[in-house]
Amino acid sequence: MSADDPHGHPTNPPIQDPGHLLPATATDGAPAERKKHASRFIVWAILLLIFGLAFYWVMHHHEQAKAAGGRRGAAGGTVPVVPATAQVGSIGVYQDAIGTVTPVFTSSITAQVSGVITSVNYREGQFVSKGQSLIEIDSRQYRANLLTAQGTLEKDQGVLAQAQMDLDRYKDAWARNAIPRQQYEDQQKIVQQDEGTVKQDQGTVAFDQVQVDFCHIVAPISGRVGLRLVDPGNVVTSGGTTTLVVITQVQPITVIFTIAEDALSQVLPRMKARLPVEAFDRTAQHKIATGTLLTLDNQVDTTTGTVKARAQFDNKDNVLYPNEFVNARLLVNTLQNVVLVPTSTIQHNGNETYVYTITNNKAAIVPVKVGVTDGATSQVTGINGGQIVANSSFDKLQPGSQVRLSNQGAAPSSAGSNTP
Repeated sequence: MSADDPHGHPTNPPIQDPGHLLPATATDGAPAERKKHASRFIVWAILLLIFGLAFYWVMHHHEQAKAAGGRRGAAGGTVPVVPATAQVGSIGVYQDAIGTVTPVFTSSITAQVSGVITSVNYREGQFVSKGQSLIEIDSRQYRANLLTAQGTLEKDQGVLAQAQMDLDRYKDAWARNAIPRQQYEDQQKIVQQDEGTVKQDQGTVAFDQVQVDFCHIVAPISGRVGLRLVDPGNVVTSGGTTTLVVITQVQPITVIFTIAEDALSQVLPRMKARLPVEAFDRTAQHKIATGTLLTLDNQVDTTTGTVKARAQFDNKDNVLYPNEFVNARLLVNTLQNVVLVPTSTIQHNGNETYVYTITNNKAAIVPVKVGVTDGATSQVTGINGGQIVANSSFDKLQPGSQVRLSNQGAAPSSAGSNTP
């Protein structure tokens, strides 16, 4: 008898339901997975927080070091500065453009008669004068035609002279009533016919003479010839497309460039003043030549909003070459008695421009307004001529910084050199 039951009946242990155990095992996995994802999120959040704090500390330390350095430059340390002096002078107002060197005249010579070339009388690249012989074409047949025409002219001139003598006799005879009037008038018409024949012969002679002259090709302009295009023995035809020689005038020579139509209001009132034009090389660093503005085109190019302009250059040293690319600078105006400083002294802070002035070895920020800039020189308003401005050490300067003027690396004064 089991002691578990007071009535003496055996007591069996409770049997667990298998169906109850399986659902319990399946539902325990979901909370475990959620805990795993939550742990990962917490770890990443901690890492990001650590990185954020480290970045903030580094940046804060950098700002403190920069501020400390600025305070040392403004208060305790002395900043070496290369000085520049604002000067009063003149500066040019330019219109910059891209140009092409263009000869005043270009002559491409072709044959006006057919024949064999007997000689080429020029050297490649030679400078020739107007009227100088260039090429000879065999002219024998044309001289023969000219001789024939001259003979016919002389014959018909004799016939005309004979008819004129007869007319004079008939005139005297008719005055004495020795011949009828009709005979006298017929002789007048014969003389007119012979005069017409003589004129026709004279035209033939003139034409044949031109043909002979066409065999002697001469330079129509003074200029420079190009490479030889034909040789002795070549056969050329009248009215052909073969170019025998090309001559370009290079002294003087012109440059064609374009200016914006907005600049016309500045250029047109000063056209009579023959505005100076400077030609620079492709890099716009080296000035090649100086000339004057000749004229503007008679209309605006609506596709580009520009106007073509032509400037003339003496080109005595032949530095400008036909079809060469150049940078053209047209001097539109010259500002007189303005304050000029090196462009490198001007500092920018957003839309504000300023310079550091030096007074009693202390730096101060002075706002300026920049006007015309010409290379390394700029015209400004806001400071006076003679003031000392800083031209270096801008990363160390602060308002009130003690400075020490240094001539090392100082650029020469540019105000005087920018006087057009």
